[in-house]
Amino acid sequence: MTERKGRFKVDFLLELERVIQEKWENSKIFEEDAPEDEASMEKFFVNFPYPYMNGLLHLGHTFTLMKCDLAVGYQRLKGKKCLYPFGFHCTGMPIKACADKLKREMEQFGFPPNFPEQVEEVIEDVREATIPKDKSKGKKSKLVAKSGSAKYQWQIMQSLGLNDEEIKPFADAVYWLNFFPPLAKRDLMKLGLHVDWRRSFITTDANPFYDSFVRWQFLRLRDRGHIQFGERYTIFSPKDDQPCMDHDRASGEGVGPMEYTLIKMKVLDPVPKVLEPFEKKSIFLVAATLRPETMYGQTNCWLRPDMDYIVFETNSGEIFVCTYRAALNMSFQKMTADVGKVAVLAKIKGEQILGATLHSPLSSYSPIYALPMLTIKEDKGTGIVTSVPSDSPDDYAALRDLKNKAALREKYGIKDEMVLPFEPVPIVEVPELGNLSAVYACDRFKIQSQNDKDKLLEAKELVYLKGFYDGILLVGPHQGKKVQDVKKVIQKEMIQASQAVVYMEPEKTIISRSGDECVVALCDQWYLDYGKGTWRERTTEALAKTETYHDEVRKNFAATLDWLKEHACSRTYGLGTKLPWDEKWLIESLSDSTIYMAYYTVAHLLQGNTFDGTGENTLGIKADQMTPEVWDYIFFKEAQLPTTAIPEEKLRIMKREFNFWYPVDLRVSGKDLVPNHLTYFLYNHVAIWPNEPNRWPQAIRANGHLLLNSEKMSKSTGNFLTLSEAIEKFSADGMRLALADSGDSVEDANFVEAMADAGILRLYNLIDWVKESLATIDQLRDSEYTFNDQVFDNEMNLKVTETNQNYDRMLFKEALRTGFFEYQAIRDTYREISMGNMHKKLILKYIETQAVILSPICPHIAEHVWQLLGRKESILKCQWPSVPEYDSVLISAGVYLDQAAHEFRLRMKAYLASLTSKGAKKGAIVPTEKPTHGTVWIAKSYPTWQSIILTLLQEKYNQDGVMPDNKWLSSELSSKPELKKSMKKVMPFVQVAKEKVAKHGIRALNLTMDFNEAEVITKNIEYLTATLDLEGLNVLYSDDPTADEKIKEDCVPGVPHITFRYQPGVSINFLNPQPLSGLFEVKLAVMQGDTPAKLASRLVKHHKQIKDPKRVSLWRYQDPVLGPRKIPTCDDLERDKIRLTETHTFLVNLENKTVAVEENGTQVDIGSSLTYIV
Repeated sequence: MTERKGRFKVDFLLELERVIQEKWENSKIFEEDAPEDEASMEKFFVNFPYPYMNGLLHLGHTFTLMKCDLAVGYQRLKGKKCLYPFGFHCTGMPIKACADKLKREMEQFGFPPNFPEQVEEVIEDVREATIPKDKSKGKKSKLVAKSGSAKYQWQIMQSLGLNDEEIKPFADAVYWLNFFPPLAKRDLMKLGLHVDWRRSFITTDANPFYDSFVRWQFLRLRDRGHIQFGERYTIFSPKDDQPCMDHDRASGEGVGPMEYTLIKMKVLDPVPKVLEPFEKKSIFLVAATLRPETMYGQTNCWLRPDMDYIVFETNSGEIFVCTYRAALNMSFQKMTADVGKVAVLAKIKGEQILGATLHSPLSSYSPIYALPMLTIKEDKGTGIVTSVPSDSPDDYAALRDLKNKAALREKYGIKDEMVLPFEPVPIVEVPELGNLSAVYACDRFKIQSQNDKDKLLEAKELVYLKGFYDGILLVGPHQGKKVQDVKKVIQKEMIQASQAVVYMEPEKTIISRSGDECVVALCDQWYLDYGKGTWRERTTEALAKTETYHDEVRKNFAATLDWLKEHACSRTYGLGTKLPWDEKWLIESLSDSTIYMAYYTVAHLLQGNTFDGTGENTLGIKADQMTPEVWDYIFFKEAQLPTTAIPEEKLRIMKREFNFWYPVDLRVSGKDLVPNHLTYFLYNHVAIWPNEPNRWPQAIRANGHLLLNSEKMSKSTGNFLTLSEAIEKFSADGMRLALADSGDSVEDANFVEAMADAGILRLYNLIDWVKESLATIDQLRDSEYTFNDQVFDNEMNLKVTETNQNYDRMLFKEALRTGFFEYQAIRDTYREISMGNMHKKLILKYIETQAVILSPICPHIAEHVWQLLGRKESILKCQWPSVPEYDSVLISAGVYLDQAAHEFRLRMKAYLASLTSKGAKKGAIVPTEKPTHGTVWIAKSYPTWQSIILTLLQEKYNQDGVMPDNKWLSSELSSKPELKKSMKKVMPFVQVAKEKVAKHGIRALNLTMDFNEAEVITKNIEYLTATLDLEGLNVLYSDDPTADEKIKEDCVPGVPHITFRYQPGVSINFLNPQPLSGLFEVKLAVMQGDTPAKLASRLVKHHKQIKDPKRVSLWRYQDPVLGPRKIPTCDDLERDKIRLTETHTFLVNLENKTVAVEENGTQVDIGSSLTYIV
C-alpha cells in the first residue's frame, strides 16, 4: 500500500464530516418510529447480518454493509420512511475460545506471559470477525491467513495496540462483549451510516431481552415440529468435544458430511506377516467408495506403499486396516468400543501388506490382491481403494502400468499371477461410452500412464457423470436397471450381508477455530429439520417471491434447498442462549440469527439505549415480563391479548412497530452465506409466519468478496485495512465513493487505493468549484436558453433519470458513473462549449441536483454543498429531483456536436503534422502554413449506393426482428446493378452499419438525422473556431459545386467533414494606452473582411487576462502616420482617435501590405497601428 504525499484534503474532509455527523446526531436524524397511522406512508427496512464481535470491523464488512446504507440513502430520497438498525453478534465459540486461551497462557507462562521463542500452535486472530471467504482462491486456510506472524492469543491482542494490563481482562469472555461493540459503533458512526442506534444490541444471555426473544423463537419452532432430537451425523471438533458449525470453523465453511460405503475386503491365508498376530480374528482391509454398484467389477485393491496405516479392533470384534484419520472418524461414529478413542494395535506401512490375498464382496474375481498405487491421498477416504478398471480411468491406467512394467511389479514384490490374469469386467453399459467406459475414455484422451493427471481428471468427469445418470447395470440381480436407481439398494443389501458399513467423513478438510481437524461424529443432539416436506416446499415458495438481483444467487439458493437437510442447532460450549426446555444445551450462532430482524422493530423500546438491555427503557418493561405469550401478541396477527402486567397500551405500541416495519425489505450479505445463513433466514421466516407470507423477506442482495488493490486481504502480507484505518486514510466519503465504485456483481469486487485517492481529489475539487461558482453566480447569464443551454439541461435530466434507475436496481457503481463521473463530464463539456458563458439557472440546478443524487454515496459532501446553497433543512430530508422527460433528439444533437468537434480536432492534428516532411504522406501536396480558416461540409443525404444498403437493412430488420446474416446480404446486394461500381466497399460498409445498430439501435440506419446539422454547427461556430484555433469557419453542403469527390464520398448524414485553408493577412500593431493595465503591444494579422469583433476575439487569445472580448474596444488614429508617435495622455485616452464599430469592415492589400477600413462607402487607411482599450 502506497504512502500519500500530503493529507491536507483528507484532513479537510475529516473535519467537515465530524461537524456534519455531530449535527446529525444532535438532530437524531436517523431515529425512526412507526407512525400512528401505519398506512400513511411507505417504509423501507434494511438489514445487514450483525458482525461478530471478536475484533474490529474491517474493509470487508464495510463493503457489504455499505450497500444497505446506499439503499437507505436512496429510498429516503424517494419519500420512504427508512429503518437501518445494527446489532452485534456474540453467540458461539470464538470469543469464549479466545478468552480461555488467554487464561491458559497466563496459567502456563505467567503474567505477563513469557513465551518460548519457537511456537508450533497457531492461534486464531481476534482481529478478524466473520469474513466472507472466497473458497475458490488461495491455498492458505482462514486460520493461517488470520494469524499472521502472531502465534499466541496474547501476541495477537498486543498487535491491536493493547498493553499487558489492558489484555488481562480479556480472559473473561464477558469483557469482550463490553469492549468491541462500542468500538464498532464508533467506527460506523464515523462512516456516516444511516443507523438508528437506539435499536442496537448484543446477543447471548448477557442481554436478557434478546435472550427472551430467542427462547420464544425456539419454543415456537419446537411447537411446530421443526426441532427434533436424536443421533445425527455432524461435523465435530474432537478438541472442543462438540459439533462444529460453519461459524465455528477457521476453514471449511459450507462443507458437510460425505457418505461412503465402507467395503470390507477380507484378508485370506497366507496372512501378511505384520498381520499374523491378529489372524485368529477376521481381518479386513476397508475401502471407502461412493459407487457400491460397481463392486461387481473389482479386479484388485490399491495401497500406497509409503503410507502409514493402523490396525484396530471394531466394537463387533473385527480387525480393520486403514489410516488413523479414517479410524478416528469411524470411532466417533461408534464403530469402536470407546467413542472417540482408537486403540491402535499396530502401525504398518502399505508396502508391508502389498500382495495380500483378499476376498472382496460382489467381485467377479476371487481372490484378488493388494497392489501398489502411488497417487492415493491421505486426506480422503481410508487410504485403501477398491479397483474397478472397467469404470474408473485411474484404476485402468494404474492396472495397465503394472501389467506393462515388469520392473514395477518386481520393485514391490508383486507376482505376475496377481496382475496379469485380471482384465476389466463389463458391468455398466453407458451410452456413447460402451460397457468399458474407463477403457474408452483412456483411449479417447490418449492417457499413457497413471501420471497423466490432467487427462485422467477429464476422463473421470466424463465417465462418472454419464455412468451415474445414464448407466445401465449389466450384472447381478439388478441387471437392466439404471445405476442411479440401484445404488442405494445395493448398498443396503451389502450392509445387511455384513459386507459393508456406512462410513462418513467431511467432504473436505475442516479446521475448527480451536485449531484441530474435524471429523464426522454420530451425536445425540437437537437439530432443525431443514429439508422436510412441507417446510421445504413453503421455503421454495418464499424464494420464488424474493428478489435476488442476480440469477446466480437464485440458482445457489435453489441448489441449497435441494441438498440441505438437518442442521444441529445446539452445543455445550461457548456463549449464547440456553435451549428453554433443555438448558444444558446452548443455541448455536447460525440458529439464533435467523429472524432477529423482528427484534429490531421493538429493540429501541426495550434496550434502554444500552447494548445489553440493562438501561431503563421507555416503556418501563422488565425482561422477565417478556413471556412467550407477550412475544406472540407482538409478532402474530391472530394472537390474543396476553395475561401480563404490561399495560395494553404499551403492548400495542410494540405491535404497531412490528406491523409497520415488517417484513424485511432488503437483506445484504456475502454470497458465501447463501448455503447456510441466508437459506436458514428464509426457512425460519416461513416456520414462524407460515400463514403470513407478507412477513417473509422481500429481497436478498448477495455480493462477492472484496479485494484490496487487486489482492486478497491478508494481515500476514500487510494488505489489510480496518474500518477505522480506512476512514483515517481516505475520509468517510472518500472511502464510501471508492466502495461504491468497487463493483456491483457477485464476482469479487476490488477496492483500489489509487482510485480512492483520485476520488478524494474529485470531492475536494467539487466543493472548491461549488464555492467559486456560487461566489460569482450573479455574473452568469440569466437570459433565454441557447442551444447549448438546452442540451445541458436535457443531459442533466437524462443522467438524473439513469441514476434513479441504477439506484433502484442496487447498481451503485453504475449510479456513481451516471450520477457523478458522467454528471461532471456533461458539466465540463457545457462549460467548454459555452466558452464560460454559462446560464445562472442551469449552474444552480446542476449544483443542487448533483448534491442530491450523490447524497446516498457521499452524504457529508452533499450536506456541505446543501449548506453552501443556503438550505436550512438537512439534505437527508429532501426528495429525489423531479425532472421533466428529456429530449433525446436534443441530446443527440449535443452528442453530434461533441463528436464533430473531436473529429475536427483530430483532422487538424493530422493537417498540422503534414506541415512537416515527416508527417506528410508520400506524393501528397504539403501545406506550408498553419491554417487560419476552415469549411465544414454537411451531407443532406447518403450516396445512392449507401442509401440502397441502409434501406435494405432496415426492411429486413423490420421484417425479421434481427439483422440479416452476411451471406444473404452479399448475395442480395451483388445482384443490384447500382452497386457494381462500389462493390468493394459494400460489405465493409455493411459491417460498420451493423456495429452502429448494435451500439445505438435501429435508428442508426435512418437515412437522415432527427435534427438540422447545419443549424447545430452554425450555432456553435464561435466554439468550433476557438477549439480549432482558427480565425473563421463557414458551413457548406456536400452537394455544393465547389465540393470535390472525396468530400462527397466521406461526408454522410451525421458525419460532417472539414477542410482547412490558409488565408494571408497584413500584420499591424495593437497598442494599449491604459496605464498600469499589464496589457502590452501585440502584433496581429488583419485579414480581408475582418470586423472589430473578430479582431477583439483574436486579441483575447493573446491576452489570457482578458476574459470577455466584448469588453474590448478598437480605435484608429485620426492621423495614421503621426498618431502612433504622439505621447498618449492618461486623462483622455480617446483623444485624436476614432472608435471602430461593427459597421466597419477591414480591407487588406496584400501586395502593398496595407490595411484600410470601409466607412460609409469610402476606404480609410489605418496605417500600421490600432489602439485597444479594455
